[in-house]
Amino acid sequence: MRIYFERSGGFTGMLLTSSVDTDSLSEEEAVFYQSKVEESGFFDLPARLGSPDAGADRFHYRLSVETKESHHSIDFGETSAPEALAPLIERLTALARSSR
Repeated sequence: MRIYFERSGGFTGMLLTSSVDTDSLSEEEAVFYQSKVEESGFFDLPARLGSPDAGADRFHYRLSVETKESHHSIDFGETSAPEALAPLIERLTALARSSR
């Protein structure tokens, strides 16, 4: 499984990106990412999630997941982020910050 993450916007307008290939991770890390994608119902989410109270200083996310069977991407604002994606977003944000 490959995961691509991008966070843009915010007060400073900083762009953060990260990517993960579960084949290159420890078994524990790979299981974390795979389970969070499955638990969130990621492949059933629409490609765009609306954000009724989006503002100029809010974060915007793009998350893409590729498996051997499928590929799916979603775009969403911080206020429309599904709660089930929170652990995945937090981990990917930390990964992006640590690789800067």
